Amino acid sequence: MSDDLEQLRRENEYLKRRNAQLQAEASDLASEVLRLQQHLGRLAVRAATAPNPLSGGQ
Repeated sequence: MSDDLEQLRRENEYLKRRNAQLQAEASDLASEVLRLQQHLGRLAVRAATAPNPLSGGQ
């Protein structure tokens, strides 16, 4: 019985550490998504304001 309890304690500690690690990774990914969204937004603005090289002028 004591071995089972110790095994459960070790598993619980592992799961706590793994959960913290996954939460940190999810936070990092959320930050990266935000950075990429901002970058795409800047590119969209730049594309919208750039002159069209195929339009008139010749």
